[in-house]
Amino acid sequence: MKKILLALFLFLYPSFLAADEPGILSLMYHRVGEGKYPSTNVSVEMFNQHLQFIEESKLPFIDANEFKEMILNGAPLNQRKILLTVDDAFQSFYQNAWPVLKEKKIPFILFVNTREVSQNHPNYMNWNQVRELRDSGLVTIGGHSWSHDYFVNMKIEDVKNDIEKSHQDYSKELGLVPDLYAHTFGETSEAIINVLRAFNYKIIFGQHSGVISQNESINYFPRFSLNENYGKLERFKNILKSRAFNIKEYTPKTILLSKENNPTNLKITFEEDVKQINCFDNSGGKWKNTKINYLNNQTIELVFDEPFQKRRGRLNCTMPTKEKLIKWFGYQYSVIN
Repeated sequence: MKKILLALFLFLYPSFLAADEPGILSLMYHRVGEGKYPSTNVSVEMFNQHLQFIEESKLPFIDANEFKEMILNGAPLNQRKILLTVDDAFQSFYQNAWPVLKEKKIPFILFVNTREVSQNHPNYMNWNQVRELRDSGLVTIGGHSWSHDYFVNMKIEDVKNDIEKSHQDYSKELGLVPDLYAHTFGETSEAIINVLRAFNYKIIFGQHSGVISQNESINYFPRFSLNENYGKLERFKNILKSRAFNIKEYTPKTILLSKENNPTNLKITFEEDVKQINCFDNSGGKWKNTKINYLNNQTIELVFDEPFQKRRGRLNCTMPTKEKLIKWFGYQYSVIN
């Protein structure tokens, strides 16, 4: 009887098939109230405005355990929710954001790079503060390396040693090793991902814009990075209106670009008509409209005429929906010489 009811539900509500997931909006913060670091900081006022807009949007927060269970079990992400994430364990976040999140009982993931925490660096939380957050029941600790270094520039054996050092710190100070991880700077490669999977990380995040769905790579989930520029209120309102594209596949799944493959065009096949799609990229060192070749109404090729510049190449595609939402797909390339 349950199978019959499920089949009837899927027949009557085909928009809830996995291919048509609204998805999860993951927001990424670093510092709060440290104005001399605008690329990783939001003001206290901006942070509170973000929380106010989320409340007004009626979008619920999802905690890490529920998110992890849905992702690992392949459950379709049928309801738009907010997954709040915080990188680097900065002291300013503890002082200026944590009291508000604690009062509002908002769950989040804290990705801790352990070197500065263990060295009692004044700009970072200490282990007692990290344990306080963990023990609140609101905070899940995620892995974020030991050094927070540029892994794509390192030998793979050095990457392994770095991750091992962080695990020694987690074990000593928290009595556990995380199974969620965030790539430092959002930079990675297939080799680095293989190392992280060997260390039993189950879900891994980048820091490129986009909406998480089951069609995205579990080794490179997108997050909306928020700072003084990209956290401005008009953009933030659009982020809260965003949902996932119905992507069937994209090829090639290139993450690391070098002289030999920079640039590489990207072919994306959707389970929907994308004639209204708009894409932008920063190839050549500046943002511009991406050249789109329509192979048909559901398959496009994105053509990059110039190489992406060193460190990070970015791509964003958006499309309006009938529900007055914005479908959003983003990608980040790690670029080396």
